[in-house]
Parts: sequence; structure tokens; C-alpha cells
Amino acid sequence: MSPIPRHRLRFSALAILLMLVTAIAGCSTIDSTFTPTAGEDGQRVFRVGTLRGQPHLFMPFFYQQFLDDNTQAEVLVFDSSPDVKNALVSGQLDAAVMGVPAMLAGAAAEQDVRLIASSADGGSAIVGRPEIADVTDLRGKRVGYPIGSSQEVILRSTLTQSGIDPDRELILVNLAFSDMANAYASGQIDAFSSAEIGPSLAKLNGAHDVVSPYDTPIGKVNIGLAATQRTIDADPDLVQTIVNAHSDAVAFMDTHRDEWRDRVVGEFGLDPAVAAGAIANTWPRADLSGEYVSQVDALAREMFALDQLPAQPEMSTFVDNTFVESASTTVEPAEDQK
Repeated sequence: MSPIPRHRLRFSALAILLMLVTAIAGCSTIDSTFTPTAGEDGQRVFRVGTLRGQPHLFMPFFYQQFLDDNTQAEVLVFDSSPDVKNALVSGQLDAAVMGVPAMLAGAAAEQDVRLIASSADGGSAIVGRPEIADVTDLRGKRVGYPIGSSQEVILRSTLTQSGIDPDRELILVNLAFSDMANAYASGQIDAFSSAEIGPSLAKLNGAHDVVSPYDTPIGKVNIGLAATQRTIDADPDLVQTIVNAHSDAVAFMDTHRDEWRDRVVGEFGLDPAVAAGAIANTWPRADLSGEYVSQVDALAREMFALDQLPAQPEMSTFVDNTFVESASTTVEPAEDQK
């Protein structure tokens, strides 16, 4: 399967977002009717998108074991959350696991994106060289970050809480997620705030956690499950089926972490130690609790303040908790998720 080309974009660039959606829709060969297709022997097939090589977005690969014999999940992998979001709103996907910031960017640009379940907390880290003992030692250092991401918000909030001006007291270096670990290994940067698997890769080259990225108003919010309102309206039963499988998948992954690691390694060829490190820094979930939605709202406020969003989405429209609250699951959740 050929991946959709990766696009690097700043979330506040509304015109670029709309151009990307139009381009993808124009070149797509997948039907955009927002209804599942028929597979072999009349199977109902739905398409779900996620990112390649990312342990904290691996949930769709577990869906099939929680679906009946008449339903099939087709998993499509992409290179970035904006790519997944664009494929979702253009009709190539029925649902998608992606970074919450990409969903917020779509909603802020008045695109058809709804958060229908959480997917994973965590999966972020602020790491640096051994001589950087704590966050105050980041002053004067070259620190990598992916612009327009929750990891940028985390970095800026953490620095500000520690009395450090991120734009004046250190050198911020904008890098793609995939470039972080190599930039650290080559000496281009001294530290970075990024999503897995970059931090776990860097730790193989001597990096360590400088400060927790989870002590800001956005908490551990990172990954969610999205659908469009068109799909919700056209086939709510399908959306419920997807959310049921998603809820079972996250509960299973949380209680079967060795199998999660082995499946990720087998699917993407990751180093088992890197996969294990990333998984240890991830907390699967599916609920949309009041606290979680408040943290998503805090993320949206911070992104808007940083000009990453053209407007702040209204949570009552952006979040649809109908399906996750009605989810029928078969896997007992971990103790901390009860």
C-alpha cells in the first residue's frame, strides 16, 4: 500500500490545510460515500487510519480480534497525524487514530472532525544529555521540538512554569518527529520534546528524562479516535461497532503489554527495546471523562494562544461521547481505568 505523501504544515495555516484536503480528495481512488464496503462473502469492511511505526497508535491492529466474523477492519497507515486527519475528512476513512492536536486543527478550520473516544495518554518525553540535570539546565541549550504539536505546548508550558522564557533563554530548533533522535545523536541539539519513539531511541544514545512532560494543564492527553459527523449521521451502528472494538483493544493492550510490544515489533520491525520503552511511556484508554475533555480544552487554548489554531473549537461540538458511553466491551480494563 502506497502511503499518502507526508505534509509538513503549521496548524494555523488555514489555506494550506484546505489545499491539502482538496488535493487528497482529488487524487483519491477510494469511494467517499461514508459507508462501509463489502468484503469477501458479504463481510462488512470499514477503514481505519493510524500512523506507521508508532506503538502508542497501534490500537487498530487489535480491532479484528474483537469483531464478529461478518465485520472486517482494514487498517491504513500514514506518516503523520495531519495526513490521517486529511484522509478522514476527505472520505478515505471511516475512523482514525491520531494526535488530538491534528483533530483540533481540523475542527478549528471548520473541517468535519469529531473526537469519539480517547486512545492513549502519554507517549511524550522531554529528554536531554546526561549533563542536563533538570529543566533549569536547558537555559542556553539547543532544544528540538515539532512545531504545532502537543509536545511544543508541553515544552513551552513546562519551561514557563519553571520561570524560563522559551523564546529568549534557549535555542528552539523546529524538527520533524522522525528527525529528533538523529539530531540528538549527531549533536545538532542538546535536548528535545517529542513523541515516541524518538525519546526511546535517544535513550539508547545516552539521553535521559530531563523533566516530566505531564505536569501541565493538558496532563497526558495525546492520542484519540476520530470520525466525521457525516459518518456518524449516515451509519451510527458502524461507529458504535468501531468504538466497541476500540474500547476492547485499548483494554487488552493495557493488560497485555508484552503482546503489544511483540505485535508492534512484528508489524514495523522496531527494535524490541525501543518498542518496550515507548510502551512503558503510554497509557491506553478509551473514555471521554470530564477531566479528559477539560485537558483537551486546555490544549486547544494553548494551541490558540500560540497561533497554532485559527480559532478555539467548541468542546460540546468537537467531542461526541455518545458512543464510548454506550460501548459494549468484553475485556476487563486495568485497575487504574475502572
